Amino acid sequence: MISFSPTEEQQMIVNMVKQFATDEMRKVYRECDENGEIPQKVIETAWGLGLVSSCIPESYGGAGGERSVLTGVLIAEELAWGDLSMAMHVLCPSLFVLPILEMGTEQQKKKYLPLFCGAKFTAATAALVEPKFNFDPNALSTTASKNGDSYVLNGEKCFVPLAAESEAILVYAAEDGQTQGFIVDKGTPGLEIKEREKNMGIKALATYELALKDCRVPRENRLGGDKGCDFNRLLNCSRVALAAMAVGVAKASYEYARDYAKTRVAFGEPIASRQAIAFMLAETAIEIDATRLMVWEAAWMLDKKMEATREASLVKFYADDMVMTATDRGVQILGGHGYVREHPVELWFRNGRGFATFDGMAMV
Repeated sequence: MISFSPTEEQQMIVNMVKQFATDEMRKVYRECDENGEIPQKVIETAWGLGLVSSCIPESYGGAGGERSVLTGVLIAEELAWGDLSMAMHVLCPSLFVLPILEMGTEQQKKKYLPLFCGAKFTAATAALVEPKFNFDPNALSTTASKNGDSYVLNGEKCFVPLAAESEAILVYAAEDGQTQGFIVDKGTPGLEIKEREKNMGIKALATYELALKDCRVPRENRLGGDKGCDFNRLLNCSRVALAAMAVGVAKASYEYARDYAKTRVAFGEPIASRQAIAFMLAETAIEIDATRLMVWEAAWMLDKKMEATREASLVKFYADDMVMTATDRGVQILGGHGYVREHPVELWFRNGRGFATFDGMAMV
């Protein structure tokens, strides 16, 4: 049976992350969006919470905590409630760490996991999305061809967070028609990191396009070695992470619009008492709670090592639509004020619009 009560440890973690989101992220999120960068102090404070290193075993320098997808989605929701750009930034190393933790060879774990157990934030990332209209993570155009003791990678990627500062990038490519991961270390010949992308939303998160031109990596850099990786599980873990973040963004917009509607008086009464506004708020609250429960179900199944592709796919699709509707209603409820930058609903609307294209940009 699924329990709807978090464990004592999970509740402690959620409270800690919520406090961080309130005290640190919410104080600077508008400034970050305007300036296109995140204060280093916020990044280092988040890193100090151990959100990435906590699940790395002690033998590799980590805290040795339990790897839990369900705990991960609880964290992701609260961070995204604080700010989506900062949430994706501080969790970005998970895109590299978690696949190696679950599916890497012993050599890969010994080489890379200790890098993320230090006191200072260490960037690493993953590259999945490709700049084409019919992108399919299970039918990639980026290819990996075996050549002696190496693999040669060719292709293009986009929406790669923190690529310019990452120590290593986990590049997903098609090998004989199957998607597999390949570790590309910083400075590898044939890896070109292009200029920072200019996005409609997540403006404080640095994302880049990559070009791989005869990029040669050692055979031992294939994720999982000769055995390879279970890409479908990794994709499902990413789907539930993004769905949880969508819940966080939608919740932020809903709460702001709800409080605004209660205090905004028009024609002698709060606009929240108007049926059209009240119905929008009620329907949004229902959709947020429904999506959260779908996220929890998929995460619970992933923790149990059950086949969860259906559940993860459905919640990702549902969350993409839900967050767009919820943030659009936030703008509507504020009327003309919703369109100006004085209020944050326009920021959440821009961020919410991107979830349909954020494949592989978060993982728990």
